[in-house]
Amino acid sequence: MARKLYIDEDECIGCGTCEEICPEVFKLNEKTEKAEVIDPAGSSEDKIEEAIEACPVECIHWEE
Repeated sequence: MARKLYIDEDECIGCGTCEEICPEVFKLNEKTEKAEVIDPAGSSEDKIEEAIEACPVECIHWEE
């Protein structure tokens, strides 16, 4: 995977949608109440894309 997955923590509202869809890749940090990437290779790119598209504030991105 040449692209890097990241979450803009300033925009993240901690809704947990990404973790619900793809818990192998995303986890809600209890201290910051923001989502974080725990294993960018933990799931298929299709499943990660599903989580990206479901994010209500569009804070999950691919960095080329």
